[in-house]
Amino acid sequence: MVNVLIIFAHQSPTSFNAAALDAAVTTLQGQNCSVVVSDLYAMKFKAPTTIEDINGPLNNPSTFQYAKESLLAWQEGRLSTDITEEQQKVKEADLIIFQFPLYWFSMPAILKGWVDRVLTQGFAYTPEKMYNEGIFKDKKAMLSFTTSSYESMCCADGINGDINVTLWPMQNGILHYCGFQVLAPQIFWAVEHVPEAARQGMLEEWRKRLEGLLEEKPLTFAPFLNFDMRTGFKLKKEVQESLATSEFGLTVGHHVGKRLPPDNQIKAGV
Repeated sequence: MVNVLIIFAHQSPTSFNAAALDAAVTTLQGQNCSVVVSDLYAMKFKAPTTIEDINGPLNNPSTFQYAKESLLAWQEGRLSTDITEEQQKVKEADLIIFQFPLYWFSMPAILKGWVDRVLTQGFAYTPEKMYNEGIFKDKKAMLSFTTSSYESMCCADGINGDINVTLWPMQNGILHYCGFQVLAPQIFWAVEHVPEAARQGMLEEWRKRLEGLLEEKPLTFAPFLNFDMRTGFKLKKEVQESLATSEFGLTVGHHVGKRLPPDNQIKAGV
């Protein structure tokens, strides 16, 4: 049985995001998946990283440094219960889906707070275990989100800019950094501006995708071994030389001054 964790971040149970959540739960359970949902607003999940996240005395009470204190607290089993409960869900999950509305070209604050508080150093990453060598390299993750913008507004010549650039910090900087195999995002474009029939069509496409989701190939990222620790983790000379005659860079983030590879963050194998 495949264990799926869905992190849901929307205030309304009658929203399109809630409908997308329901479609995912029903479809995945129909494939004999075990599905757990963390409804962050319903849980009143605390977003800020504060001293209350640490049980017991601080290692350095004069200067509170969250990353260091949370690492030590994780090692000693002293993180707050709401954090450890979510970490346990992550440990048990084979696939994590993040369902949310895109706010200011990123995720809602409550979801970013979940990332900040749950994916702590030691639990989700270490300086030695990151990217495709990361702790969660045997797990898959993906973003599923709604936008208020039309797709035409979020392309390379659109007013909002290339959606691939928007997605890079979330998909590479959070998910891939922790080692997840990142599946292509599910984007529901301009849901508040299209007719009901179009929204229903989006949900039906989502259901069809979910039926084969577990067999999908992940997005392409530059392998950890392509970077040289001796040069401050810059691309190895031979890798850069291999790109000399290429029209495109490696990825959205590692473009080495070349054109961005089209759809690198929204289609697998690109």
